[in-house]
This record gives sequence, C-alpha cells and structure tokens, in this order.
Amino acid sequence: MGASLRPDAQNQPEVKRVVISGYYGFRNSGDEAVLKSILFALEEEARQQGVRIEPVVLSIDPAWTTQMYGVEAVHRMRLAEVIRAIRSSDGLISGGGSLLQDATGALTIPYYTGVLKLAQLLRKPTFIYAQGIGPVNRRWMDPLIRGVMRRSAYVSVRDAESAALLGRIGVSAERIDIVPDPVMGLPLPEGMAAGSNSSVSDESAAPVIGVSLRHWRKDGADLTRAAEALRALARSRAVRLRFLPFHTPSDVESSRLVMEQLGELGPGSSAEIASPGDDPQHMLKAVSECDVLFGMRLHALIYAANQSVPMLGLSYDPKIDQFLKRVGLTAIGTTEQLNPDMFVAEVGRLLDRREEWLSTHKAAIEQLKQEARRPAKQIASLLRHNK
Repeated sequence: MGASLRPDAQNQPEVKRVVISGYYGFRNSGDEAVLKSILFALEEEARQQGVRIEPVVLSIDPAWTTQMYGVEAVHRMRLAEVIRAIRSSDGLISGGGSLLQDATGALTIPYYTGVLKLAQLLRKPTFIYAQGIGPVNRRWMDPLIRGVMRRSAYVSVRDAESAALLGRIGVSAERIDIVPDPVMGLPLPEGMAAGSNSSVSDESAAPVIGVSLRHWRKDGADLTRAAEALRALARSRAVRLRFLPFHTPSDVESSRLVMEQLGELGPGSSAEIASPGDDPQHMLKAVSECDVLFGMRLHALIYAANQSVPMLGLSYDPKIDQFLKRVGLTAIGTTEQLNPDMFVAEVGRLLDRREEWLSTHKAAIEQLKQEARRPAKQIASLLRHNK
C-alpha cells in the first residue's frame, strides 16, 4: 500500500492511514459517540498489535472534528478532497451508525456506497464497522449495497436483523460479523469515576430520571404521551427529570415542548435540561449520573447500558427494539402508545429494585462491551497483514 511506512531501525510501529466515513461533524451526540468509540478502539487494538493507525475523518465540519478529536479531517462533500484522502490511505472504514438506510431520503445510501465504491476503485481495502442496515424500501438500492459489501475485506453489523437484511439483498451470511454498537465500548472521560448515580452519592436527594426524547410524529402526539407519563411519575413520587438533548438544537426544542406540557409537578419533583456539551464522553458521564433513563434515542439507551443504568425505551424505530432485545428488555411503549400507569409502576420498580435489575442484565451488558471491540481488532489485524 502506497501510504504504509515501514518500521525503522528503532522498531517503530508501522503506520497505517485509514479514512473513516460516517455521519460525522453534524454534532449529533450519538454519531459523534460512534466516531469517538471507533477512534478509541482502533488506537487501543492497533497498539496491542504493534501498529499505529492515523485516522482521516470525512466530516461536514472538518475544523470542528479536528478540534474535537485531534485527528485529520476533510470535507465529506468535496470530492477532490475525499479522493485525495482515500488515495493516500491504506484503507477505508464505513461506519458505524445507520448509514445504509433510505428512511431519511434517497441520497443517503448512494452517498455512503459511493464512498465505499470509490475506495474499492482505488484498490483500497474497505471495512464495514458495526453498521445498522435498513430500512431499505427502494429495491433499486439493493445492488449498490450488495456490490460494496461483497468487495469489502470485513463486514460487521450491529444486530441480527441487519445481517438478515444483507442476506436477503445477496450478501453471504458467512461474511457478516454481528457485533454490538461501538459505543458500548466507550469509556468515561479520564479522571471521571463511574457509579456516581444520585442514589449512591446522596441518599436524601430525589432520584434522577434521565429523559432523551426526539421529535418523530408530525402531530407531536408521541411527545404529548411522554409528557403525560412523566407528569404522572413526578406527581407519584419526588424525582428530578433531567432532559438530555442528544441532537442539538432539535432535542432541546423537543425537551422544552415536553416540559411545557408537564404542568404542576408533585412535592420535591423538578425538571431541567442538561447541557453536557458536544463531547460524547461528557454526555456518557451525564447518563451515568442518572438512576433510571427513559429514552427514544438509540444512543441514550446504549449509554445507559454502557454505564449499567436501568432503562426504559420508547420505540420509534426497529433499531430501538433490536438493541433492547440484546440486553434482554422490551420497550415500555412506542410513538403510538404509552400507558402512564404502567410507566410509573415500571420506573418505581427500577428505582426500588435496582440491584435486581443489575443482576439480571449484567452478563448481557458485559458481553456486549467485550464484543464491541471485535471490529477494531479485526481491522487492525487486516491492516497489519496488508503490505
């Protein structure tokens, strides 16, 4: 490979430049957490294998990405820059996140498969990193996905449903590695201790209920139902509702809309919007400080699992149900229905019998954490042996 640097006399590790393609630079906390998790895992696994990986991130805001992560970045929509980055690399990683789906529009799949195809045309190995595949409603996109997947050196997806969809498209099951979302392996920031949930740090304080909501239904009925459930909870016992905006400014607007609908809360209850900033690890820390998390955002639930915070998922997309299933859970409701009485009872159970929840789900969570590093391990090994 043209960009490889051979070890020198001092036995320095071999350097491999790797382009990383994904939904980066948009300041969506979930996708930024995916990037940070991939960067962290690649660095750790490469070090263990005697290789040094130099990432080059395709970002909508390269300056911000470089400032945030300390890595080289180029503009994802400037073709000449993308070609130059790939040409000077040793390979390209696509992922993670839900990149290959057409729910958000007809241009998403052609863009991400186009970047993969470009790397393959430039004879660079390509790697699919823990992607969530689908939904794919436009059948003319199947060949785009099938072509790049069949030519990739390594393919990993984040759930069995994504693997099944690739199988229906025509990708051999033997080529597909099913792994957890990369964020399951994201550590807390250095110097910040885990286990600082409010119930642990202050016995007299009302428990913190993390709330991660997003706008989904056009009529807002899903958020209204969430407000009804949260209002019922805050009137049944003293709680601190802490809204966690994973995508700004849209989640801030959704949170404010729900807070406006809460009305009068019960004695000792309160509601607030957290501002952990853009760093995904700071949001992970904010989630770790919750006693229970109620979430629509996939990565809010993944953060909770990462930090062993009991969770309730509100499903708006199959990916929510798929992740909850891997932890041994089912959603408390959907964007179509949410029973306030059932919600209050379940939150109460999680608060009052926390250790029981942890005991039940600990093994599944630990397994997901360990498996989350497998793509980085495989990619580092393939790069090391690809001279």
